Amino acid sequence: MPIENLQESAQKIASLLNGIIQKGDFRLKFRAMAGESALPETPRLVVEFAGPDAPLLTQRRGELLRALEHLGTQALRLEPQEQFLLSFDALNFKAMEEQELRLAAETAAARVLETGMPYSFAPTHSRERRRLHMIFREIEGVETASLGEGSERYLVVYPEGKTHLPAPIPAMPRRGGDRDARGDRNGRGDRGGRGSRDGRSGGFNRR
Repeated sequence: MPIENLQESAQKIASLLNGIIQKGDFRLKFRAMAGESALPETPRLVVEFAGPDAPLLTQRRGELLRALEHLGTQALRLEPQEQFLLSFDALNFKAMEEQELRLAAETAAARVLETGMPYSFAPTHSRERRRLHMIFREIEGVETASLGEGSERYLVVYPEGKTHLPAPIPAMPRRGGDRDARGDRNGRGDRGGRGSRDGRSGGFNRR
């Protein structure tokens, strides 16, 4: 279900995070607020973390931050297509990640346009693929599609109108999440198209 009552949702998230922070003995504080973003898929509820242990959340490309965010989406009973409505951030990680994604997209598009051959990104989580699809929609001359299944799902950039070309197979993740093992490509999936925070809302929770 979508986020309709922000205060109620913020309190639910706060209860979840308070328990995790207390049991894990993390030195963290957080605040929940209404989302403000110019992105097409704008979060309704943003949770920002601070404190001495905040850097732990952003290590390994934000692995722990994403895990907490996933728990939050499950607590709010968000469907997969609604999970962008909740966003967890720490140390401006999401903004820096967006810049990196745009740079990676521009570099990949330039390569595809120059060589006329598809380019495959390494497997990544669905939110990052979705952002890449949206970024590529702003770039002329290319289109995107997602291939593979589960943790091996990855995004391919094609010259526009040439999705029939064979795409290179990227390094696939091994059990544990490492990305240096090879894997097989599975069937074609979603397409990106052309160019293609205090336990109470608004405050800080201090331990």
